[in-house]
Amino acid sequence: MIIACPQCNGLNRVPDEKLTEQPKCGKCKTLLLSGQVLELTSDNFIVHSQKSELPLVVDFWASWCGPCQQFAPIFNQVASRKHTQFRFGKINTEQQQTLAAQFNIRSIPTLKIIKQGKIVAEQAGALPQSAFEQWLNAHQ
Repeated sequence: MIIACPQCNGLNRVPDEKLTEQPKCGKCKTLLLSGQVLELTSDNFIVHSQKSELPLVVDFWASWCGPCQQFAPIFNQVASRKHTQFRFGKINTEQQQTLAAQFNIRSIPTLKIIKQGKIVAEQAGALPQSAFEQWLNAHQ
């Protein structure tokens, strides 16, 4: 599987059986699958959404959005547990207006699962943790 580094955005080839063994970037030696949520921007979005083979779960949010703030801890908790199955990233729609427009974001939070550049699932609105995990499991 090809995985983009969360630090330097370099592409790394990782055998599937090594995904649970804390693989590191060949370039910068950062853990590839740390469970941390990425801050996605126009600078790093393409490498994580199109070039990496790990499905990307994106949370489109804004700082003034109450439901976004309530959902953030759930998103982070699930990211820490499912980091070998998905890459988790957040796009601040106020700072990344071009990306928000590109994905036609009309309400926030909006969740999308992207596999190699293709949207495979979308969800408008925050979810309780169990429903979020069920939604992810349905789209692995």
